[in-house]
Amino acid sequence: MTNPRPAPRARRARAATGALFLTNGALFANLVPRYPEIKAELALSNAQFGLAVAGFPIGGMVAGLAAGALIRRLGSDRLAVGATVVAALGQLAAGVAPVGILLAAGLLLAGAMDALADVAQNSQGLRVQRRYGRSILNSLHAIWSVGAVVGGALGALAAEAALPRGLHLGASALVFGTVAALAFRWLLHDDEPVEPAPPPVAPAPGRRPTSGRLRLYGVLAALVLVGGAGGVIEDSGSSWSAIYLTDALGTSAFVAGTGFIALQGMQCLGRFLGDPLVDRFGQRAVARTGGLVALVGMGAALLVPTVPGTVVGFGLAGLGIATLIPAAMHGADALPGLAPGTGLTVVSWLLRLGFLLSPPVVGAVADAASLRVGLLVVPLAGLVVVAAAGVLSGRSHRTSVPVPEPATVTTR
Repeated sequence: MTNPRPAPRARRARAATGALFLTNGALFANLVPRYPEIKAELALSNAQFGLAVAGFPIGGMVAGLAAGALIRRLGSDRLAVGATVVAALGQLAAGVAPVGILLAAGLLLAGAMDALADVAQNSQGLRVQRRYGRSILNSLHAIWSVGAVVGGALGALAAEAALPRGLHLGASALVFGTVAALAFRWLLHDDEPVEPAPPPVAPAPGRRPTSGRLRLYGVLAALVLVGGAGGVIEDSGSSWSAIYLTDALGTSAFVAGTGFIALQGMQCLGRFLGDPLVDRFGQRAVARTGGLVALVGMGAALLVPTVPGTVVGFGLAGLGIATLIPAAMHGADALPGLAPGTGLTVVSWLLRLGFLLSPPVVGAVADAASLRVGLLVVPLAGLVVVAAAGVLSGRSHRTSVPVPEPATVTTR
């Protein structure tokens, strides 16, 4: 059975939501290739830089749990666009900060707004997915990766050309902030008729039905481990790949940016392929295979350090984690026994714990031993995915149908 073509309103909403994911990925990625020069200009040690960069996930954890209440008050459409614009200003402030504490403060603001935008845009994505009646969330996260690749490439070119960071990041904020604002018109607005709630997810074959709060919290914790491992690996590319390639392997500023670009580019490819792969093999098998790819790929790159091997290793790590965060969010949102939206908000918030812990831990290990040793967190995270992926769903044989277009639609 094939799914009917989604209604025009749903297709426009998907394009607008994709624009939000694109801007969210591109904005932060523009800043990442400038990290080595920021670290050098501010004379920060690895540990000090790691603590400053941790301002981003700290901001996300401080603000993240307010996302549900703000969505109910403002609407997910307004929150997603407004938070994206303010996040861009926070990243601009971080990029031109004259001292480490202001770098951390700018990243704190950007991280707080990023957390709100993240939950709001994923809420939009899940609403659109219900309108479609089939999985599209991986493709939306793939568009985020496209934005990250574009932003990383622009940042690397700006770094190579020694473009002033204020000019570079100001232009980035203006362009991508405008894209997010223009997308607002076609989002699913909260005053439109609400689509029916998704059906409850059946337990995987051979497993006992979920029973009791302890079992529920255990599954939720395992979902956080799966998504958090993906977050730790992603952070290793954003926070440390350029510094590792510059300091340990002696590359130029442009080549140093290719590690992050490779991770995001392969993650993007994996996400575009993710929906059909998950439909065919199930989230559990895809996640475990991805964990093994990240473990072997980055483990080999660290065992035999070369510039091409390191870039390939980061690329394989990105391919391996492609479906992890969407799988964790989808699994949490579908958990029985939780109010609608609660699982998504909680997991989105807890995922940021990985982004919070990873930079200072890797930085401290790098100062005590070497950054090469600190980056062993990547293959270890791949091992965690292999162990925890059992909570994800197996292969599904159900066929869903799109939610019908509401008869009456009111727009702002």
